[in-house]
Amino acid sequence: MEETIAILDFGSQYGQLIARRVREHNVYSELCRYDISVAELGRKNLKGIILSGGPASVYEKDAPRCDPGIFELGVPVLGICYGMQIGCELLGGRIGLAHSREYGSTKLQLLKTDALLGHLSGEKTVWMSHGDQVTELSDDFVAMGTTLTCSYAAVRHKKVAFFGVQFHPEVTHTPCGTQIFQNFLYDICRCKGDWQMGNFVEQACENIRKQVGKATVICGLSGGVDSSVVAALLRRAIGEQLICIFVDNGLLRKGERDNVETTFRDHFQLDLRVVDWSEQFLNRLAGVTDPQQKRRIIGHEFIEAFVSAADRIGSAKFLAQGTLYPDVIESGNKDGNPAANIKLHHNVGGLPEKLGFELVEPLRNLFKDEVRVLGEHLGLPGNLVWRHPFPGPGLAVRIIGDVTPERLAVLREADEILIEEITAAGLYRGIGQALAVLLPISSVGVMGDGRSYENVIALRAVETKDFMTADWVHIPYEVLGRISSRIINEVRGVNRVVYDISSKPPATIEWE
Repeated sequence: MEETIAILDFGSQYGQLIARRVREHNVYSELCRYDISVAELGRKNLKGIILSGGPASVYEKDAPRCDPGIFELGVPVLGICYGMQIGCELLGGRIGLAHSREYGSTKLQLLKTDALLGHLSGEKTVWMSHGDQVTELSDDFVAMGTTLTCSYAAVRHKKVAFFGVQFHPEVTHTPCGTQIFQNFLYDICRCKGDWQMGNFVEQACENIRKQVGKATVICGLSGGVDSSVVAALLRRAIGEQLICIFVDNGLLRKGERDNVETTFRDHFQLDLRVVDWSEQFLNRLAGVTDPQQKRRIIGHEFIEAFVSAADRIGSAKFLAQGTLYPDVIESGNKDGNPAANIKLHHNVGGLPEKLGFELVEPLRNLFKDEVRVLGEHLGLPGNLVWRHPFPGPGLAVRIIGDVTPERLAVLREADEILIEEITAAGLYRGIGQALAVLLPISSVGVMGDGRSYENVIALRAVETKDFMTADWVHIPYEVLGRISSRIINEVRGVNRVVYDISSKPPATIEWE
């Protein structure tokens, strides 16, 4: 069993970031509800606990509180922001409104440089985001750091292995945060730091074999990163017990179906069943312009296509899908078990209930970047592992307005040119997502000696770490120029190209 750092989540916007920071130090972390029982924590190979930040005030009547018994588990506890305040209160301190709220970058004056703040010296820049703070502590506490408005910016308890920081060491705006996590994980919790993807692969394969036995497993393969990594992992774990289903909905990128067949049928020797349902999808979408209605139609038709293929297999008991850790966290329910209500993958939503499958979700404890590393470890080609996200409804939600075979052909060619050029310019890996959008308007142009009245293509490229916020990429003008020139010259029916320079928020990454 892996060494585990349990992160008790009090509703922090940075909860997932804390978990990722721990894993970056090769220590396994797990986000848990703040009110997880001490008994459940005790069943883990626990090396330490981190109490996250949160939006509440400790002194409010219904403020979230953790079990005080965490201090009796014999492992160190680190409280961050609200987590520091709740920990200090449980150990006899007082919390109140700060005289002056702190938001953003501030300077931390180090008073003690041992334990949590070891290997640091002088004055450090840290990121604050709080209106409350610790106002009073007993003599059992030692103040380790202070700011101009916060007397207890970092503390430790003399008798209990509790450490607290009012600032956020998990964000990049706290440059010394990496050292603080290293101090906590290695010097204080005595972690070995031996959690590696190779270990994960072997353990995951063992878990899969134990779960499915000799039964047949179906995997809905979309060609995206998550489902591709699931397929490769299952192939290693159970070999010929795996059958993959790929639905061609007619809304794919150029060459997508051929790439999937070449990679998984030819290279990985998978039993791949391709269902061509493109005619049914396009017939149902004819004349539909509302994006939500498009999604509903596509979801319904996907299930019909998948059911048709699954019925022909007949013997399958399990359905594998690429649920990731953020999906598990975001769909937590109210009974204290954040993993109990997992939202379904956009490509296979509703299938477990419809077909009576049991779910196999081997990636449910991984973040996206870890899935990419796993894909490389399993031997998937780099262009697949590092490909940009592609929406489940495909090009249908990148065509604003009516979806027709003719409009799909235009968008496919434009999209292909965009990806080719940013790849040739060495920009692809630095961009979070790039896409072309076919707009529902035509514009006047001059082509040759005549007037044209043709389609407009919008280009969008964003940089992001979590896809919750994003900024537009400053693609060099010469690259944009090449993309525009090629689209207008090579894609029949387009005479204008524009570039989307809006951030998220207020805009979303996709247009629909």
